[in-house]
Amino acid sequence: MRASRSLAALTGFALLGIALTACQDQASGQIVARHNGRIVQNLTNPQVEGCHRFPEGVTQVTNQTQSSLRLYTTPDCTVPAGGSYVFLDIGATDQAVRATGLWNSFSFAPE
Repeated sequence: MRASRSLAALTGFALLGIALTACQDQASGQIVARHNGRIVQNLTNPQVEGCHRFPEGVTQVTNQTQSSLRLYTTPDCTVPAGGSYVFLDIGATDQAVRATGLWNSFSFAPE
């Protein structure tokens, strides 16, 4: 039984749509976290929802994803009293400052 071209094309578009929808909950790319030059964590295509904790405090984060990040000194992506988070744009690298302390978690910034 032969399928018509339009049915084959429609099926192809439907499968492509399903594949793209399934990837929306992940950030495309990598996040590399270092502590004094040593790679602590290398995340590929991480989930965009929720708080992500580094396995230990980090001094440098490189954002090679297609989404901006928020870096926190707390392990639960909260801002301590009198503190703030650091915004890390797409394709950028940032170093932790001694005054603020090591980064312990990150989340994706809303678009």
